[in-house]
Amino acid sequence: MIAEQELLTKWRSLPLDKQEEVLDFIEFLRMKTSVNKTPLGERLRQIRSRIIDSGEPLLSRDEIEKEIASRRGGVQETEA
Repeated sequence: MIAEQELLTKWRSLPLDKQEEVLDFIEFLRMKTSVNKTPLGERLRQIRSRIIDSGEPLLSRDEIEKEIASRRGGVQETEA
């Protein structure tokens, strides 16, 4: 039995409220997949791949926050 037929057979065996849950979950997965396919998201993934391929390490969350703050004029280095 192919996956589509198996899915339909199992779905039909569920109570109506559970069938609705399955449909909601499928819609969630569909939306999640389509959101990740935006042109901006795809461009960012390409940039990330090029950075990784170059051997340059990616910034940590803390490093990103410091970079953003410094560009906004919010980071001041303390003298030791």
